[in-house]
Amino acid sequence: MRFVLFSLLAVALPCLARDIRVGEDVKTIAAAIKLAQPGDTIHLQPIVYRDYAGFYGKKGEAGKPITLDGHGATLEGSEPLDPKKWAEVSPGLFEAKELLPRFDDSILMRWFFLWDGKMNHMGRTSKGKKAAFKKVEALQPGEWTFVQDHARDKGAANQIFGSFFIRLPAGQKLDQARIFAPMRSVGVGLGGANAHLVIRNITATHPYNDGFNIHGDCRDVVFENIRAIECGDDGVSAHESAEYRVDGFVGIGNSTGITDTMTAKTSYRHVFLADNLAFDLYFMSDGRYSVGDAVVLSSSEHALQVVGGKDQHAELRLDNVLIRRTGPKGAVAVAHDSAVIARRFSVEGDEMKANGRFDFDGTPAERDALIKAIVPAEYRDRLAQQAEHLSGQR
Repeated sequence: MRFVLFSLLAVALPCLARDIRVGEDVKTIAAAIKLAQPGDTIHLQPIVYRDYAGFYGKKGEAGKPITLDGHGATLEGSEPLDPKKWAEVSPGLFEAKELLPRFDDSILMRWFFLWDGKMNHMGRTSKGKKAAFKKVEALQPGEWTFVQDHARDKGAANQIFGSFFIRLPAGQKLDQARIFAPMRSVGVGLGGANAHLVIRNITATHPYNDGFNIHGDCRDVVFENIRAIECGDDGVSAHESAEYRVDGFVGIGNSTGITDTMTAKTSYRHVFLADNLAFDLYFMSDGRYSVGDAVVLSSSEHALQVVGGKDQHAELRLDNVLIRRTGPKGAVAVAHDSAVIARRFSVEGDEMKANGRFDFDGTPAERDALIKAIVPAEYRDRLAQQAEHLSGQR
């Protein structure tokens, strides 16, 4: 009854800013977004939703944005394995021929399983190194692989078919194993022409693609206090002519922390990145980007890369940014067709490769103040130990 009354009021009073509460006024996030008009605020509860938030051609008005406030909500992209989709083909070896309604190479390159709460990539990551898939007979307990069935591929454009295999310890049943698969592509997705939106206080985790995936033509879109944790591809990623601003972003354990491309214009402030796999900061094509007040603890293959392309010129501005290498040595690279203009910028433990323009400076005092302001408490002991190690190498 409350939902019916709320819907009638929404039609009768379209000009009044409203609070739309998912779980009370409407049942789903999608229903709330569809209903929202300029000036409205959608409220989530501070719980885990096995759902995503999709904005497709959604527009507020200047001074009257549509706001999605997560209040600390988590959008969880994974689901526990459904034993009905898996067959035990030999003791401890399970096969699933269809996990998603549609499957292609772009999904496979990002794929992982959550095994007892930990991501299992089998040495593969979307923009980085990719180990060959293991043969089924070589799987050890706690491992998985994929075998493509080329006979089923015929006639299905841009689709692939095949089987996933997982190996469990002897005697363990599938419903006893704590294994989850990423069944949603994104946490928050934008597509088409969106404008005058505010999205805040939300964590996206465990989709097979991006935590925050922004496509299309966006104007006056703001993200505040967002987190992307263990996403199959990018924590946040801009495409096409997207324009948006981010104030407060944490990206941990993703394939890439931030990846922006095409003619996007993006701005990030108050950023913390750690434990990403392929890239931490990756800016491409013909866009204009900026990152400020940021700390990157890099164990990825590439801490920072800026590259344009044919008849393209990527440009990145950095202000008050620290990159500290925490894993095997990598590189900060700026291609000849790109430019980085940096102020108060420090790189520790990584090699600089600048074929393009790269202007920067930074002092120890500025670095220490930045760490105190940005780095979460649980990472500060690690930083102190790494600083001592770097000092001993000099």
